[in-house]
Amino acid sequence: MASRIEPAPQPYDDDMEASLARLMPPGVEPLTLFRTLARNPRVFRRFMAGGLLDKGSLSLRDRELVIVRTCARCRAEYEWGIHVAFFGAKIRLDEAQVRATLDDVGGAVAACWSAREQLILKLVDALHDTRAVPDALWADLKGTFADDQLLELMVLCGLYGMVSMLVNGLRLEPEPFAARFV
Repeated sequence: MASRIEPAPQPYDDDMEASLARLMPPGVEPLTLFRTLARNPRVFRRFMAGGLLDKGSLSLRDRELVIVRTCARCRAEYEWGIHVAFFGAKIRLDEAQVRATLDDVGGAVAACWSAREQLILKLVDALHDTRAVPDALWADLKGTFADDQLLELMVLCGLYGMVSMLVNGLRLEPEPFAARFV
């Protein structure tokens, strides 16, 4: 199935070329998502300004667990696959954990996760399923995470829910290097 909006063609204007080049490691072509958003420079810039892939209050592993679980629950294979491919080895995500991110029913409480990680995944699931956090889960989260971390966890979940809607709505094909659901 083809993407609904084709990526912006090259050549890009100098500012967009520089912006796209900063997003990727040297020698790696900008992602289809970024090149598609480049069709609307205002939306591209606002989208990039809202990112949370910098060093925040969470560890890289905590951040990526939120992202891959959110994308998996939203069935956003494009974005899930990119994050598993780029960050999976870096955060020591093993095969059982990769599979567990895709398990809607028992994935959040699978034995492969630490108690802290289970809390993160339960939070993602609660926000995905009900758009709220039950009081009992909130109490458990408050016992483990500082307020700034809780805010970041929830904003990440919402942000990647939005990214999931975007990539699914555009019907973006997975990048050649990306992990796949199957």
